[in-house]
Amino acid sequence: MYRGRSAIKRNSVVQPRSEGQGKVKEEICDSVCEISRALSVVGDRWTLLIMRELTFGMRKFEEIQALTGMSSHLLSNRLKRMEEEGLLERKEYSSHPVRYEYHATAKGKGLDVVTLALRSWMLRYGHYNPGDEPAFKITYKKTGEIIDANWQPPRGSKPFTFDDVDGALSEAFAAEREARRAAFQSSKRRAKLGSSDGALAKSKVTPAAIPATKHRSRKRQG
Repeated sequence: MYRGRSAIKRNSVVQPRSEGQGKVKEEICDSVCEISRALSVVGDRWTLLIMRELTFGMRKFEEIQALTGMSSHLLSNRLKRMEEEGLLERKEYSSHPVRYEYHATAKGKGLDVVTLALRSWMLRYGHYNPGDEPAFKITYKKTGEIIDANWQPPRGSKPFTFDDVDGALSEAFAAEREARRAAFQSSKRRAKLGSSDGALAKSKVTPAAIPATKHRSRKRQG
């Protein structure tokens, strides 16, 4: 039976990682357990939601933010961590100002099978009504098979990625995504308007109430 390295304490916990200036402070795992180590990288829903958006072709920061609902601070930190872990890479698409797109690496695409498993699990146990369509319908390019809750990658094939499928969003999911975009743009406009109003208010100088001073002339006495 594999017992791992004796140097690892029993019931090892995830410890905070302190990085140098400019580095993302995240967690690393000191366990030899592969599940614990993987979860220290993936950990929560945000990583896989970002990978989902890259799969859908949403590669710009604001596109990802609008469709995941993440704050700009959280998204920025998570993208930096994912880049450090080799899940994605940045590619500059604008130099004035500097802007980047994010692209999945081979390591990042290795999570596609995890996302597929989560989709299959939810299709199986998500209490769907008969006839309900999935949020995105996908078919395996090589065979034309519909990828449902029970589909498995063919034996002997290369590791599965979403590059191997064709897909289409359901009307409901497409509408949800459009609503998220609209809400994000509306929020940006409100923030910009609020910022403009604040700057305008600061630029207005309100005259202080200066009490009137009476000047009385003195008669010179001879």
